[in-house]
Amino acid sequence: MTLHVRPQASLKPFNSFGIDVRAQLFAEARSDDDVREALAYAATRSLPLLVIGGGSNLLLTQDIPALVLRMATQGIRILQDDGMQVVVEAEAGEAWHPFVLWTLAQGLCGLENLSLIPGTVGAAPMQNIGAYGVEIKDVFAGLTALDRHTGELRDFSLEDCGFAYRDSVFKHETGRWLILRVRFALSRANHLKLDYGPVQQRLAGQGITEATPSDVSRAICSIRQEKLPDPTVLGNAGSFFKNPLVSKALAEELKALYPDLVAYPQADGQMKLAAGWLIDKAGWKGFREGDAGVHALQALVLVNYGGASGHDIAHLAQRIQRDIAERFKVELEMEPNQY
Repeated sequence: MTLHVRPQASLKPFNSFGIDVRAQLFAEARSDDDVREALAYAATRSLPLLVIGGGSNLLLTQDIPALVLRMATQGIRILQDDGMQVVVEAEAGEAWHPFVLWTLAQGLCGLENLSLIPGTVGAAPMQNIGAYGVEIKDVFAGLTALDRHTGELRDFSLEDCGFAYRDSVFKHETGRWLILRVRFALSRANHLKLDYGPVQQRLAGQGITEATPSDVSRAICSIRQEKLPDPTVLGNAGSFFKNPLVSKALAEELKALYPDLVAYPQADGQMKLAAGWLIDKAGWKGFREGDAGVHALQALVLVNYGGASGHDIAHLAQRIQRDIAERFKVELEMEPNQY
């Protein structure tokens, strides 16, 4: 067996909150064979298998009685290139932002709005990551996943994935599909999405009138760096709550009370509210209790100042959820997976 399995391994280096819990067993997969070995190893010991990527979407509240498998597979390749349209495939363990930079270095457009999002390529389709008007589904060309029930490989099309706002079929069939590699449809032509005001303002402030994908990426990186703390410096999982979808009637009711309410109409008639605005309006921005807190510059980000436990972070999140429900009649849903 080539898979190296370690007992009682600390997961502190493998979750962006920096929570120090232990995995009963821990291994890293660097090939498809490693993945299959890990599945067999866990089965022979009657242990569940918990698969993680960059650990940027995890809130760990206890030691994990499982074999924790970190996807560390590497590889990026161009599968199709007709001179204008290009299909790129990346292994699940590739870090997301370096992969985005690789596509930009090849002169490819499509992923620039998703710059500086933490995590790995394999985790990106799980919650259909999105930012600044672009989601994975907009550039998706397929993925290959392992069926943990049968051991067979399956290729998923866009329709198969059931992508929705921060959602996919993989979130609903947890424990079945293990994503091995993902494909993206990119372009050599500039089809930039610059609908978000802050991006336009940043480019204008830099004197850029004819932006390239790399210009957009750099602008978004600078905006994110100003708003979001670096998890290597201050433990966090990025945006902690989803932007809630509410009825138009509730949005109008809230707008009457709060004229500065941030709300975006959706195709299905619902309204998407800015969770950060709600949390800020309720006075939570900058709140700190022990080493668990809400970031001083971005109310959507919960942080670990060094010694917070997963329970501390979860307790703070629950207090915020209750307060927002009481004040605004809006239910906030956590983005990170809690274990």
